[in-house]
Amino acid sequence: MSGGTNDRPARIGLHADRAFLVSAVAPASRIEIGVVYVAGIVQGLALVTFPAASSIFTSPQGFGFDSTRYGAMFIPQVVLAILASALAPKLAQRWRLRRVLLAGLAANFVSMALLALSRLLLGLPDIAFAVLLLATAMLGLGFGATVMALNTYAEAFFPKRADRAVLALNALLGLGTALAPVLVAIVVGLGAWWLLPLAMAVILVVIFAVALAEPLSASAGTSGADAGTSTGWTSLPRRFWLYGAAVFLYGIVETLNGNWAIVYLSGERGMSAQSASFTLAAFWVMVTLGRVLIAAISRHVPARWLYVALPVLLLVVFQLAAHVQGEARAILVFGIAGLACSGFLPLSISFGGTEFPYLSAVMTGGLIAFYQLGYGVAAFGIGPLHDLIGLPLSTIFAGGSIVALPLAIIAALIIRRPPEARQYPSVKT
Repeated sequence: MSGGTNDRPARIGLHADRAFLVSAVAPASRIEIGVVYVAGIVQGLALVTFPAASSIFTSPQGFGFDSTRYGAMFIPQVVLAILASALAPKLAQRWRLRRVLLAGLAANFVSMALLALSRLLLGLPDIAFAVLLLATAMLGLGFGATVMALNTYAEAFFPKRADRAVLALNALLGLGTALAPVLVAIVVGLGAWWLLPLAMAVILVVIFAVALAEPLSASAGTSGADAGTSTGWTSLPRRFWLYGAAVFLYGIVETLNGNWAIVYLSGERGMSAQSASFTLAAFWVMVTLGRVLIAAISRHVPARWLYVALPVLLLVVFQLAAHVQGEARAILVFGIAGLACSGFLPLSISFGGTEFPYLSAVMTGGLIAFYQLGYGVAAFGIGPLHDLIGLPLSTIFAGGSIVALPLAIIAALIIRRPPEARQYPSVKT
């Protein structure tokens, strides 16, 4: 990919309830492009490092947290991720987009550094828990700011191929999430789990230094055409809440797999931490590959059929996961779970943007918020179910089908009227 020309056309979009103009005032160098896309991989790695290292947090040889305390670790991450996602566009208008990216990278560095340093607190679980809460909070802040900035840069650097540029960026984010469990399994096998966050902290320092030296001149300023307009939550169409409910439920089922698979497999199925990590890696690999596969299949099979089929597949695969035995079967089952999770969120955002093109980015921002809420419910809520009520994780995984069932019903309601058959209001740009 190349950077384009000085007179790149601007892209106008909406984020939250504000319109903003995305433009690049100078051609992007290969170094600038490299910073954006390498940062995407590292952000994906950072995002999954905490759940991938769950065996360290919950094992007696590690921090010895119970399931409730382990789940509570992710509450600051969810809150700060939602807050950062909402504030980052406004900060980019007041500052520069480059500052938002640098702030996000710095927050990710603090998160990884605190995680690495927490090894010094293995005998002090209460202090370690407080430090890890701060670490996940910084990860949420870094994720919200960095992902917003990276997607904006991808659009601005390649205005004529913006969709492909953003897709490539998110594929690299997915690659990072798939690599994290594998790398965690390797460093755990070496008896030095803290090496991964330490290495990532060093890499983030390098990326920060390079970004600081580069102009990274894309900007996000308020669009004059739409500066005075806003769309509040109360004025959103009713069907937005249907999409929101679907994405909220999806956040729960994805997080049940992504955050609790290792705890379940190592604690109740007797798998080693390394084997459980490879199983989680299979889940994230199939989430990434499944999106590519679904994009290819949708050329021949209507995407709305796939949209309903995915939660139906999840309904079945949760029953398989609840009874899985052995490493090979676990990798297979959780790989299928990754495939079932792969396309639902992107298709939800795509369908919502197609149905309401005049609210495209409002839909996107709102749906990501609902997804984060679902993430928070599953990340924290499963702990009390396991510790306080005494439900085995196998039963909780079986209960995932109870969530997948209404998800399939809502998906069927969403696709009942094909997007291409709808009439849209005219939009001025």
